[in-house]
Amino acid sequence: MANLKASFICATFMTALGFSSIAVAEDSIAVKVPENSVISDGKLTKEELAQYAVAGQQQLVHLIEEATKQYSETLTDDTPNMPAAWMLMDDGETVKRINIDDQAGEAPAQLRILMYRAALKSIARRGKVNAAAILYTGKVNEGSDEQALVIEHEHRLGISGNKVIPYEVKGGTVSYSRAVNSEKPFQMFYDEKPGAAGNHS
Repeated sequence: MANLKASFICATFMTALGFSSIAVAEDSIAVKVPENSVISDGKLTKEELAQYAVAGQQQLVHLIEEATKQYSETLTDDTPNMPAAWMLMDDGETVKRINIDDQAGEAPAQLRILMYRAALKSIARRGKVNAAAILYTGKVNEGSDEQALVIEHEHRLGISGNKVIPYEVKGGTVSYSRAVNSEKPFQMFYDEKPGAAGNHS
């Protein structure tokens, strides 16, 4: 697994998440309005935008909870943890896992992440999904044995970010620590221009 740089942990903004088992209690998620998004036509009031933001948050929490629940099962076995991806369908409730095993073969974790991004981008641009998430693990920083779960997530209403969540496995149970959130450029639902806010190298 690729190590996560310490600078990656130093997030652009931080949100305290309460992880009890695998439940996500999110305080806030930053909402950006990318060009060509479904809410960028300028016709919505601030109140309407706020309602969209709340709906996007709730749907992302639902997606992340379900994806984390399923992915946590792989953290307790002895096999190497490979990236996995889930999408929230346009009904706002149905969560489906994407399987690229046939195409990925023996591809390493970093290549699988790129493949998942490409697959989700293709699906997202068709308007059939509301949100997407890619989950993978790595070390919190070089020289550390502490592991972290990374969740790349996007919502079509203008939410794009990473969650880095340190964890440990004891007695076959996964325990999560406080998560750190950071913005990331849009990679699935929209094309973000170089130099745009949240566009990190």
